Amino acid sequence: MEETNQTENKSERCKVKITAIKDTMEILSGKWKFHIIGTLLLNEKLGFMALLREVDGIGSKMLSKELQDLEMNHLITRTVLNTKPITVEYQITTYGKTLEPIIDEIANWGINYRKTIFK
Repeated sequence: MEETNQTENKSERCKVKITAIKDTMEILSGKWKFHIIGTLLLNEKLGFMALLREVDGIGSKMLSKELQDLEMNHLITRTVLNTKPITVEYQITTYGKTLEPIIDEIANWGINYRKTIFK
C-alpha cells in the first residue's frame, strides 16, 4: 500500500512539473521573447524604437505583438509618456526580473554547448 502511495505521489509531482514547464514554455516561446527580456534586464527603461534597434532582426509588428504578450503575462510594464508625439517606455517588472538567473543559465549552457560542439 505504501509503495502505491509513493508511486502516485511521484506521478502527481511529475504531472505538476510537466504542466509548469508547459506553461513556462508557452509564455516564453518564440524567437524574440528571451531577446526582449534580456535587453530590458540590461536597460532600466527603453522606448519602442530603442527596442526595435536593440532586438536585431525583429520587425515592428512582431515587436509590438511580443511586447503585448509579455505585458499580459506581467513580465514587463508599458508606460505612455505625455509627450508630443506620444512615446511609450517598456520596463521589466519585479516578477520579470525573476527570469534573470534562468536566462543566465541558458546563456551559460549555450556557451558551453558551442565550446563542446564547435571545437
